[in-house]
Amino acid sequence: MNLDKTDEKILKNLMVDARLSARQLALKLGMSTVTVLSRIKKLEKEKIIHGYTAIIDHEKLGYSLTAIIEIMAKKDKIVDIEEEISKFENVCGVYDITGSTDTVVIAKFKERGELSKFVKSLAAIPNVENTNTHVVLNTIKEDFRLT
Repeated sequence: MNLDKTDEKILKNLMVDARLSARQLALKLGMSTVTVLSRIKKLEKEKIIHGYTAIIDHEKLGYSLTAIIEIMAKKDKIVDIEEEISKFENVCGVYDITGSTDTVVIAKFKERGELSKFVKSLAAIPNVENTNTHVVLNTIKEDFRLT
């Protein structure tokens, strides 16, 4: 699906505030509510919009540890391993990457014991050959919205 400037404006506004009603968005963009609604439905149908969510401060919920974990795996099992890892509750992102590492996982934890248990469970997954864990010291920016 090719996005035009109107679709892009709708998406940018929804990324900033997903609670905007179609009426509010239409007023803001100078178009009809029906047009905005039909475009949003089209974006949802095309799976460009997967859902609507709140952006929360994980640290205020007690998730003070962020880990970036590199995983090396047997080459024919990478996708299976990534799919299994993506089901873990603490996992925020699983990335299939280029380079000497096969996969990078970003996960959040409330305490070191949780992180330790998680890393050991990763190492126990069949066909995981090695892991390398990095603990984030300071988060300068964490926002995946392209605004």
